[in-house]
Amino acid sequence: MTLRFDGLTVKKIMAFTFALACAAAAQSSAGQEFSPEQIKKGAGIFAQNCSPCHGAHMADPNAAFDLRKFPRDQKSRFINSVTKGKNTMPPWGDLFQPDEIDALWAYVIAGEKP
Repeated sequence: MTLRFDGLTVKKIMAFTFALACAAAAQSSAGQEFSPEQIKKGAGIFAQNCSPCHGAHMADPNAAFDLRKFPRDQKSRFINSVTKGKNTMPPWGDLFQPDEIDALWAYVIAGEKP
């Protein structure tokens, strides 16, 4: 027996609800808020350690990966790249504390944009 509610099956209603929940979760991870202090701290760490390869203020078109285009929903990928290295980028996991990596993330995601 299939239950119907205004012509919709319960399975369709559940699938729709699940899709909405997934969309809300994705939006909340992408809509992160950062304090100005955290962004400023990340900018300082970036200037000292990352800018030689990624360019000052992430604005060097000839630099390594353009971090201004880093996907907002891939923080774990960012953390993994910073701590373990990626391609020619060395691992920085022994140098940075977790709060410093979070500050770098804040700067990359919310910091200076073109």
